[in-house]
Amino acid sequence: MSESRPKTASPARRPAASGAPARATAARQPPKANPLHGTSYVLNVQYLRQLPEDAEREVAICGRSNAGKSTALNAICGQTKLARTSKTPGRTQHLVYFRSGPGRYLVDLPGYGYAEVPGAVRDHWRGLIDDYLRTREALFGLLLIMDIRHPLKPFDLMMLDYANARGLAAHVLLSKADKLPRGQRAKQLLAVQRELAGRAGVQVLSAPDKLGLDEARAVLADWLQLGGEQAAG
Repeated sequence: MSESRPKTASPARRPAASGAPARATAARQPPKANPLHGTSYVLNVQYLRQLPEDAEREVAICGRSNAGKSTALNAICGQTKLARTSKTPGRTQHLVYFRSGPGRYLVDLPGYGYAEVPGAVRDHWRGLIDDYLRTREALFGLLLIMDIRHPLKPFDLMMLDYANARGLAAHVLLSKADKLPRGQRAKQLLAVQRELAGRAGVQVLSAPDKLGLDEARAVLADWLQLGGEQAAG
């Protein structure tokens, strides 16, 4: 009987070189759908009789003329030219209606406290905004945009008083957060939260850095009762 050959051991698998990148184990997550991406311009309103009759829910967007209101709105909706932006604050001179779904509207109010306009025009704005905020039944909430470096000015607090008096939802966006270092940004956020003491939600927002956009979208989608079926923005 011939002698059987001894079995040879399989060669050991060479260990991966030190510092080699690990193979990804999880699939890349798709971007979140933006429920506001389909928002479109509808009309300018100069008198209350021009308000859309099909409105079921509206959110008013307000803030000082130099707070970056239009830039924030464009970023939240994932568009670049939805709301007009300008180097000259105060270009919004009507209630500007944007449709986000059937009977669902975002309403861009004229900026306050900065725009250089004739006194008669400013008085008309104030009367229009006052009547709208006091009487519009479809109005559900107020999205108040403040420059994070200059928050809680008298007009900002007045708008919050409107919201609280009517029992409206209120949420504050501290815009231009990229203008502050991270530590100072967090400190300013905490200070505003303490000052408002629950009167409104508060968050930071930076359009260039896309900071806080998903959070702001979630608030608006909830208020307007929007679904997530629209395309990602």
